[in-house]
Amino acid sequence: MFHGLSAFPLTPLKEGKFDERAFTKLLQPLVDAEVDSLGILGSTGSYAYFTVDERTHIARCAVERANGIPVMVSIGALRLDDILRLADGAQSAGVSGVLMAPVSYQRLTPDEVYSLYETVTRRLSVPLCVYDNPATTGFTFSDELMLSVAALPNIGSVKWGRVPEDIAQVRARLPDTVTMGISGDWQAASALQAGFDVWYSVIGGLFPQAALAIARSKEAAQSERLEPLWALFRRYGSLRVMAAAAEMMGKVEAPALPFPLQAIQGEPREALAGIMADLALA
Repeated sequence: MFHGLSAFPLTPLKEGKFDERAFTKLLQPLVDAEVDSLGILGSTGSYAYFTVDERTHIARCAVERANGIPVMVSIGALRLDDILRLADGAQSAGVSGVLMAPVSYQRLTPDEVYSLYETVTRRLSVPLCVYDNPATTGFTFSDELMLSVAALPNIGSVKWGRVPEDIAQVRARLPDTVTMGISGDWQAASALQAGFDVWYSVIGGLFPQAALAIARSKEAAQSERLEPLWALFRRYGSLRVMAAAAEMMGKVEAPALPFPLQAIQGEPREALAGIMADLALA
């Protein structure tokens, strides 16, 4: 399942509660577009703001509506017992894989991160994608740590937030069963050209056709045309931008994000509306 385009949709709220109806509306275009996998409750899906029971329910909803498309769901949490409960819930829901970033209030050491993945992977019956997301966790994987974790049992993919300096060397040292994935939508085309296997995509969760055009062609021009959108992502955060886009399209009710997070407002929102019109994103 860890190849091609993995689309990461929002997990919308309505009056502070999971909006299952809106979630279903967000998933349907992804299923219709036949994305390669669904990334549920990633950072774009606000996973850290939901309870264990809510996340298990959301995972089950996604699997039921995926029409056979593989579903990967985040199990990242502060406490090990919650991570293991989330893993059990996700597996019982029928997911094809799980995703985990090293979430912690206190910044973790490399040894602590390795120990976390070693402990969790022993409890899994589905493959895990290792998630390097220093912007939210405050922890950055070194190449050596990522390769060490990738060698653990039940690792299926590594999700980089950057392109390693020596991709060929990293690829050569990765187990054959582990794929290389990229996040940070603006660098997806160049990463795919360089030999990455999968794009873990924010834009794919709302605009699957635009993301598929990049993923299938791997052409820089397809990505460069979206540079105005990438600039908003880099400045305000892709979650806030995508939430605003979904609200403006009537896909979700405002506010769709968990308080105190807010979709972009004012001039940035007006700029987004112009970008969506210019690029025919719908």
